Amino acid sequence: MTRRSPEEVAKLSTEAMLAEDKTVALNGIEVVEVRPGSAVAAMIVLERMANGHGICHGGFIFLLADTAFAYACNSHGRRAVAQHASVTFLAPGRLGERLTAAAVEHHRGERSGLTDVTVRNGEGEIIAEFRGHSRTIGGTPWVTP
Repeated sequence: MTRRSPEEVAKLSTEAMLAEDKTVALNGIEVVEVRPGSAVAAMIVLERMANGHGICHGGFIFLLADTAFAYACNSHGRRAVAQHASVTFLAPGRLGERLTAAAVEHHRGERSGLTDVTVRNGEGEIIAEFRGHSRTIGGTPWVTP
């Protein structure tokens, strides 16, 4: 039996996950790239995402970062969910701006992982830093390596 390459597993896992991920489509998030242990997601800050200060609500920035995190930690074929996550907001997201979240997995053990995500605005300035702890779960894998 031929084993799939890590890149192929990441691609097939992404396709399977996207087919079931209602949140991405509903919020206009684009999964730009997924590689083994990393992912990039992007979205444009829409008017409906603004808080009372007229800037992007932090929950949407967290959602974008969490999406990149999710695709990075599910890129190995096994299903994984967030066990813990935190975010530090450094600058506001502005209406009409394209925000990009880049996730990099720093540790992946048998059942847990640690992934950092940097969210940048259209000028490349960092607006948030996110750290997620993942946990693999049972169930059918996205894809068998």
